[in-house]
Amino acid sequence: MKIVYSDGNVAECPKEDELHIIRHTAAHIMAQAIKRLYPEADFAYGPATDKGFYYDVDLNGAKLSDEDLDAIEKEMKKIVKENLPIKPFILPREEAIALMEERKEKYKVEHIGDLPQDAVISFYQQGEYIDMCTGPHLCYTKALKAFKIMGQSGAYWKNDKNNTMLTRINGIAFPTQKELDDYLVLLEEAEKRDHRKIGKEMGLFMMNDEAPGFPFFLPKGMALRNALIDYWREIHTRENYSEISTPLIMNRHLWETSGHWDHYKDNMYSTTIDDDTYCVKPMNCPGGVMVYASKPHSYRELPLRLGELGLVHRHELKGALHGLFRVRCFTQDDAHIFMRREQIKDEIIGVVHLINEVYSKFGFSYFVELSTRPEDSMGSDEDWEAATNGLKEALESLELPYIINEGDGAFYGPKIDFHLEDSLGRTWQCGTIQLDFQMPLNFELEYVDENGEKQRPIMIHRVCFGSIERFIGILTEHYAGKFPVWLAPVQAKVLLVSEKSAEYANEVYERLRAEGIRCEIDARNEKIGYMIREAQVVERVPYMLIIGQSEVENKNVSIRSRDTAETQTMSLDEFAAKIKAEIKDRV
Repeated sequence: MKIVYSDGNVAECPKEDELHIIRHTAAHIMAQAIKRLYPEADFAYGPATDKGFYYDVDLNGAKLSDEDLDAIEKEMKKIVKENLPIKPFILPREEAIALMEERKEKYKVEHIGDLPQDAVISFYQQGEYIDMCTGPHLCYTKALKAFKIMGQSGAYWKNDKNNTMLTRINGIAFPTQKELDDYLVLLEEAEKRDHRKIGKEMGLFMMNDEAPGFPFFLPKGMALRNALIDYWREIHTRENYSEISTPLIMNRHLWETSGHWDHYKDNMYSTTIDDDTYCVKPMNCPGGVMVYASKPHSYRELPLRLGELGLVHRHELKGALHGLFRVRCFTQDDAHIFMRREQIKDEIIGVVHLINEVYSKFGFSYFVELSTRPEDSMGSDEDWEAATNGLKEALESLELPYIINEGDGAFYGPKIDFHLEDSLGRTWQCGTIQLDFQMPLNFELEYVDENGEKQRPIMIHRVCFGSIERFIGILTEHYAGKFPVWLAPVQAKVLLVSEKSAEYANEVYERLRAEGIRCEIDARNEKIGYMIREAQVVERVPYMLIIGQSEVENKNVSIRSRDTAETQTMSLDEFAAKIKAEIKDRV
């Protein structure tokens, strides 16, 4: 595939850049189509992204319908067939401004004003359309083989709510039609698995306009949540973590000392108590530090592993809220490990093993990123180098491949991020390990070494799930609501064929509940086929126990599995033993 650079050079496209350049070219072709249909349109930014491409457009009050989007896509196909050459050119600053003013592109003019005085200003032209861009691009419009407009949304110019609200038109593009078709099938499957839809069907959680971004967990959602937390507590107890709970609201001075106030205050909620400013915690770590600082420590106590299921609050823009994936309050499955320098490698290895165990339990594969020092950071060069090398040594000791993510560490230290892959091949950043030399320094944390000397501990911040709420959303889509038995909100459902079997059905129901199985009974006057379908398809219950006259007479149960159309008959004792073993083994 040939591409053309802003200086006019034509070359073969590097394979790793292919998708980005296809999508960037698609954004230009879409802009040309929009301009043809809406001559007064004024264009802002139109980049390629990991998920496709978009263009932010000022349509001067025009509103787009689905039919309008279809018309834009149709015009794009026409431009592709015209096989217009895509040609770059470069202009001096003043000429570039004059060209954009002549074409009434006020956002482009403003953008040029934001560029350095010595910036090279390049343009690409295809037919009558000219766009300011650094490139590179495909050489001809016909080289764009497969694309589709996906929808529209609103976006502020420069992401500033005080600026004009623009129309963001989104699209997707691939090298081949097959790749596009496969992607659209994946999107359709993802829509079926949408955790908001499944959560409503199964009665897991709800949202309410009275509390935007603050999820309500319903009884069945709490059953799922508690099963997840029970698992978390079990493995952390085994690994010698001590669970703590720290206050939801703490004095602003604490957050100033930790560094969060300077780096994070715009995302924090605060209130006034006794004429002083208090903050609702956006992170749990300063509370964990206070627990450590509450008494003297000896080197013999280290490493000290403190776990906390801490509810945190962060201010998110309303437009960014999305089910359980982006909320304003969530429970982090945090742990803070305080240790000596020589324990860094072993502790990180231990955390990696724990996170690997958790992800393997749910069938997730993952890849690892090592994020290094950001520009807005605190601490010395020496501490950052030591912390980063500590993480590298642990990963290399584990022979765990990793990608370097330059400049994306936390403001207090580098981190390892775990990106898990779900059943649809989508990736989610969940687990993280952050190595911190700064907070122990800021809070003057100490321990006494074997020589009676005071030393400064090192601190690890880490999560496995990331947040309970978001992880439940991911699991819901990963399993399409068909949770394994140990997680399922309702593990078994007793279904009555008729009123005649009610007495025995209730005996079965009470016996299962007594065995600790999450069980429901459906005694409605409905056809058994309807009740089976509702339990199996909508409620996604792993096992349905059908109780009719035969089961009453033989004192057994007919078992229908969620995942098959087959029915098995067995004694109640056999079924109870079977499901209890699955719950115990968490399969």
